[in-house]
Amino acid sequence: MNVIIIEDEKPAARRLNRLLSELDVSVSKMLHSVEESIDWFQNNQHPDLIFLDIQLSDGLSFEIFDIVEVKSAIIFTTAYDEYALQAFKLNSIDYLLKPIDDEELENAVKKYQNFKSESQKISVDFNDIKKLLVNPLEREYKKRFTVKVGQHLKIINADDVECFYSENKGTYAATLDGRNYLLDTTLEQLEEELSPKVFFRVSRKFYVNIKHINDIISYTNSRLQIKLNRFSEQEIIVSRERVKDFKLWLE
Repeated sequence: MNVIIIEDEKPAARRLNRLLSELDVSVSKMLHSVEESIDWFQNNQHPDLIFLDIQLSDGLSFEIFDIVEVKSAIIFTTAYDEYALQAFKLNSIDYLLKPIDDEELENAVKKYQNFKSESQKISVDFNDIKKLLVNPLEREYKKRFTVKVGQHLKIINADDVECFYSENKGTYAATLDGRNYLLDTTLEQLEEELSPKVFFRVSRKFYVNIKHINDIISYTNSRLQIKLNRFSEQEIIVSRERVKDFKLWLE
């Protein structure tokens, strides 16, 4: 199986490459922009399967196929879940919402293999998708939170939060001023609302802001310990299964 990845966020591309290698799927090329992809397609044999991010740094990835006739099966990868329902209506193989889940990725690869073995024709109408993406807006991540402090409401900027953590079934924001505020949300919901370039879920309990990491220390059992600028009430440990992705995120 000849596979390529088209993804503008290099850490996400490397993570996807690693997940595919664990499924014994070899990626022959990783491309990161519309311009680079057009040049590559014009000068190379088309792959069997493309993992395609919808929005790249220099435009929609569909612009590639305005110039190059696609001859490959496609699995879409994107953080823009509002397009999921429409994309599923197309004759693509599958649609993976970021951050990509291991099991969903494995199911998507199996789905492609079934399509191929049954010799089904795989085609995508990019014009139909582009109609859904007219004037697409840059995704707006959550920039502030409102919390209740006594009889008052306080506004907390996301940039001022060193980490989010869960404790006693509650979710807290630890801020630069050394305060911990109880939020009406969960870490799982925060993963969908905060920029993945700034925040990373290092464990089931902690979600940290890269801007406030002061030190990273080797820890037992191949784990890492994070020291933030202010927060010191608890140890923040990167769980062993997240260490590889955490190191990629740091880059």
